[in-house]
Amino acid sequence: MRHDGLRRAAAGEGGGSSRHTDLPEGAPLDVVVLGLGEIGRLVAGHASRHPDLRLVGVVDPALAGTRLRELVAEAPNLVVEKDPAAVYRKARGGVALICTGSTLEAVAPAIEAAVGAGLHVVSTCEELAAPRFVDPELADTLDLAAKRSGVAILGTGVNPGFVLDRLVVTLGAVVGDVRKVEATRRVDLGTRRRALRKKIGLGLSLEEFEERGEAGELGHVGLSESCALVADGLGLTVDEVEEELEPVVAEREITLGDETIAAGRIRGLRQIARAFDEGREVIRLTLELAAGVTDPEDRIRVDADPPIELAIPGGIQGDRATAWAVVNAAPRVAAAEAGIIEVLDLPAGR
Repeated sequence: MRHDGLRRAAAGEGGGSSRHTDLPEGAPLDVVVLGLGEIGRLVAGHASRHPDLRLVGVVDPALAGTRLRELVAEAPNLVVEKDPAAVYRKARGGVALICTGSTLEAVAPAIEAAVGAGLHVVSTCEELAAPRFVDPELADTLDLAAKRSGVAILGTGVNPGFVLDRLVVTLGAVVGDVRKVEATRRVDLGTRRRALRKKIGLGLSLEEFEERGEAGELGHVGLSESCALVADGLGLTVDEVEEELEPVVAEREITLGDETIAAGRIRGLRQIARAFDEGREVIRLTLELAAGVTDPEDRIRVDADPPIELAIPGGIQGDRATAWAVVNAAPRVAAAEAGIIEVLDLPAGR
């Protein structure tokens, strides 16, 4: 695939009002969670414990009428709502934490509804991590809507949002010109949520993997977006981004919870995104998601002066870290300039 025009517009560029909130200084920030899948439930639980936030509503049509405490033990005893409109009215000036999808097109209506109701947005939507890279026209539409309402929009998580982009860019603060970046995230599926297993084709034959891969049904969303963020944050010129999928085949039978993967079947995938400057590879990001990984880790190499190599043995646990990334970003986003912002615009820390 080819993507041009990777440089992003600065947050707030072209005008726009500042924070929309009537909260008194020091008051907890009202938040609403949309989507109560596995990540959404973690977000609701984390938000319930965050000292600067107050969870005032949860929305999921599939679970409407259920008490949140039946799903998340530490959460307040709220009723899960079907329609967000009433919840938004009592959370105006707060933040909608949207955990409903991966693609910008799919999540855009929910973002527009929240923004129109006067709420800031933090979402796990992977494509929202670099929306102008994905769809400049739709990104501009959302940006304008946010500025009109005086609220901010952010897409974040552990990947994209931290390990393979923001953390990489942070390392660039102590080096000179960067020649090349290589970063790898190797994840053991035994430590991750069941829904993630479907994305990687667990248990398929090699032929089925290739067929579904060609149809765009497999793989992680957000790796090219991380390339765009890295290029932007390190000042690298990039004119093309390519992605490829490689199968990881089981050499022996593997048991993963209540699933058994026979030898010769797919136990995972390796996804690689490469960014080029006039044919020269300047960024290579590799994500390996597989069952039976014995040496999970996150590793970053920055070819610069001085060179840097950072390794995180075991890697950062993706599900819990994604939920904390969303929750910790909420107060920052509520204080940001109106419009679409990206994780590179956030201050360091919680």
